[in-house]
Amino acid sequence: MTSSLDPIWDIDNIQRLSMASLLDFFNRFSLGTMAVDRQGRIAWIHDKYAEFLGLNSPAEALGRQVEEIIPNSRMREVVQSGKPIMLDIISIRGHSLVITRLPLRDESDRVFGAFAFALYDDLDQLRPLVSRFSELQAALESTRKELAQLRRGRGTRYSISSFIGASAAALELKTRARRAAQLDSPVLLLGETGTGKEMLAQGIHAASARASKPFIGVNIAAIPETLLEAEFFGVAPGAYTGADRKGRDGKFKAADGGTLFLDEIGDMPMQIQAKLLRALQEREIEPLGANKVLKINVRIIAATSRNLTELISAGQFRSDLYYRLNVLPIALPPLRERVADIDALCEHLLEQIAAQSGMAQRELSVAARDLLAHYDWPGNVRELGNILEQACMLSDAHVLDASNFLPILPIAKPSFKDIAAERRNGLRRSVASSQPRLDKVISETEKNLIEAALRDSRGNKSLAARTLGISRGKLYQKIEQFDILFNK
Repeated sequence: MTSSLDPIWDIDNIQRLSMASLLDFFNRFSLGTMAVDRQGRIAWIHDKYAEFLGLNSPAEALGRQVEEIIPNSRMREVVQSGKPIMLDIISIRGHSLVITRLPLRDESDRVFGAFAFALYDDLDQLRPLVSRFSELQAALESTRKELAQLRRGRGTRYSISSFIGASAAALELKTRARRAAQLDSPVLLLGETGTGKEMLAQGIHAASARASKPFIGVNIAAIPETLLEAEFFGVAPGAYTGADRKGRDGKFKAADGGTLFLDEIGDMPMQIQAKLLRALQEREIEPLGANKVLKINVRIIAATSRNLTELISAGQFRSDLYYRLNVLPIALPPLRERVADIDALCEHLLEQIAAQSGMAQRELSVAARDLLAHYDWPGNVRELGNILEQACMLSDAHVLDASNFLPILPIAKPSFKDIAAERRNGLRRSVASSQPRLDKVISETEKNLIEAALRDSRGNKSLAARTLGISRGKLYQKIEQFDILFNK
């Protein structure tokens, strides 16, 4: 029988020891911990976290506003709302961290600060979970969209989870898109051609409160300038000779209550920009040839692959329209900046190609994957899909090798040029025999970079991993792979 003096039955003691054990656990096994006061000032920070943030010591952060140390911190949001933010992904110093933030309350249940701890700096540990969740979410969203499209004439084909990728860049992008979906302000999508801007626009609409309303997409670059005004704002009955007697609704009217996606907004003529700005500010439009205005309720998502600030300097884009559209900017990373997603993208695209063409499902060899991973992809995901489709059409092989891609990839690297030149000259040198040489060059480069990082960090593997932009686990794996021996 346990005695009444046994400390296990002392509730206050249990709470005190539990909190101490929990804090010790986070300090030892997480990347770092931090606390702020009611005014958002850093009241405490673990030395390991301070070092990661580039501070000389924890004392350097104490008393400073948290945004001075971590510009995109959400600690103040927790203090003000009193609600936790669980498993958020945030980018700090080139690393993506999984952060949990909790409000701190006193005996009167009043919030007097917030506490945060970084669970992971290696998102590889979460990829199996994220990938599985994305698959389930995609299946659920697909079913929802099919049902929704039965109820309305216009809808979307994509959700945010349709954006394939579990890399740090892809995860952060999807996090920002989900936040944008909860708001109703204009969104400006910035990214190179083929990065998936329209897919993301549809995903934001599908996750928003406007999901049951129309999503109307307009590619401004594809419409003749003389037809743009009528296309956007509509035409009143008999507005001009040859006009429809019944008139015609424009895209704004068609999207009323929903979302209007303006692709390639940088190609919009200045005259139409002025009318668009008025429509955004006044929430009303005036059809061509009409003598009255129509009230509209439309959310704008714009996209461009051009540099709008340069267009403003050149007098080709209105600065006031830019500021009106640039409320929630989201930059889509090019494919070359998320190479870790190429394998997953290839698998998804090859499944699509097989389903659409009726051909057997294709696979990629290790050499083919390496080749695709080291190409710059100026056309991004769209180019990747085209290259895969060409390779499937030109070969009956179940497993596509590097030799299936070399003739169709416009690769500019000298090693690949040399291979192609030798093939044209009729030299009997197979891609299979040349690929190991390429792998060797890549491996030697990796080994040299790792050895240099270890030298510069004087053997500090955590610092070397951060310098290389990889996780500590990946660094240990590479050290073992290349049999690197290092003495301080």
